[in-house]
Amino acid sequence: MKNFAKLAIFFSILFIVLFFIAIVLMFFSSWLDMVRVIPVEARGGEEFAEAAWKAIPGALYFSMLLALSYAARRRMPVFPAVVSMIILAFVLSVGVSLGISRTGVLKTIFKPASPIQSKPGLIVSQGENSIILLRESSDISGPRLVSIPGRPLIYQEVPIGPNNSILPIPAITFEDDTPWFIKSIGIDFSLSARELKSRFQANYLSFAVYAFSLILLLSSLRPVLELSQWPLANIFTGALVFRLILALETLLNTKEINLLLASFLGKYVSSDFITPLVFCAAGTLVLLYTLLTRIARAASKDEET
Repeated sequence: MKNFAKLAIFFSILFIVLFFIAIVLMFFSSWLDMVRVIPVEARGGEEFAEAAWKAIPGALYFSMLLALSYAARRRMPVFPAVVSMIILAFVLSVGVSLGISRTGVLKTIFKPASPIQSKPGLIVSQGENSIILLRESSDISGPRLVSIPGRPLIYQEVPIGPNNSILPIPAITFEDDTPWFIKSIGIDFSLSARELKSRFQANYLSFAVYAFSLILLLSSLRPVLELSQWPLANIFTGALVFRLILALETLLNTKEINLLLASFLGKYVSSDFITPLVFCAAGTLVLLYTLLTRIARAASKDEET
């Protein structure tokens, strides 16, 4: 019982800490994207709420991976630990989602970012096209020079109006050397967050079933964290398996795959519950396999004695 209490405390603290770290990273990432655009169109509390939604999948996946590793290293019984993890993760996920839905009050706390201020002569470019602003950057409709390869400079005194086609000012570019593997994880987490948010806003039952089925599948992977005697190697193996689950989640939520599965199961299961059904079936099979292997090991030990 003491070990399960430690597991509950460890998982709860880990989930909350990772959630707030992810919020900070997501919030500043979205803030950076906003200030790259001239003029800036920030939304304050709305951006914070969006960052919070994006933080849920990352906090859930990483906290469950580390908590499963903790339970494996402590040699806690598999099924009681799995049940505890499912309950804790589900309660925290639902509680955080309900909290995010009440973040309208944050609009008065987080102020929109100020527009980038620059003197006349700022040059912004995208590809080979360049725009030279002849007034302050805050004057988006002021006069400008447009440089297009193979054509003379175009002077637009009033970019908006008859016989004038305004070119959108491109975003300010920053060098980004992030490896594609890391980018793909971020994209999949964003898609997972979008799925959770859309389900929460559409139907509480759909959200609860989806969250529970995903948590069930992740919790059932406890045996992966016991494949070897080296905990660090087990964590890396578990991280790889969790990455595959995240990719599977993204694949199942695509429109084409969902329609394909609905063509087989549409008569029996609503389209909203197809992905949760797959998660629950996979998680149940893993748990059943774990149970059978435990029984087989116990039987072999009895025969040896």
